Amino acid sequence: MWILFFLAGAAGGILGGMGMGGGTLLIPILTLALNIPQKTAQTLNLIAFLPMSLFALVIHLKNKLVDKKYIALAAIPAVVAAVCASFMAINAPPEGLRKAFGVFLIVVGAVFLFLSAAQKNKTA
Repeated sequence: MWILFFLAGAAGGILGGMGMGGGTLLIPILTLALNIPQKTAQTLNLIAFLPMSLFALVIHLKNKLVDKKYIALAAIPAVVAAVCASFMAINAPPEGLRKAFGVFLIVVGAVFLFLSAAQKNKTA
C-alpha cells in the first residue's frame, strides 16, 4: 500500500514542481484511489506542499523566472484567502468539501480547455 502513497506523492510533486498545483492531482488520488478522508487528504497535501513549493521556488529563482515586483501583490491576498479558507474548511462537512473541490476541478478544467481552444484558434 505504501507504494501507492509514494506514487501519489510523486505525481503531486511533478505537478507542483511545474507550478500547476500538486493538490489538483494529489487530493483526488488520495480520496478516490486510496480512500483517504477529504480533510486528511487536504492536510497531507498541505504538508507535502511545503517542501515541494520551497524547492520549486528555489529552482525558479535560480532560473530568473520570478518577477519579484509581483510577489507581494500575489502573496498577500493568497495568504489572507488561505487563512480564511482554512477556518471554513475546519467547520465544513467532508461531503461539502468533496463536492466543492469537484466543482473547482471542473471549472478549472473548463477554463483551461476554453483558453487552449482560443489560443489554438488564434494561432491557426
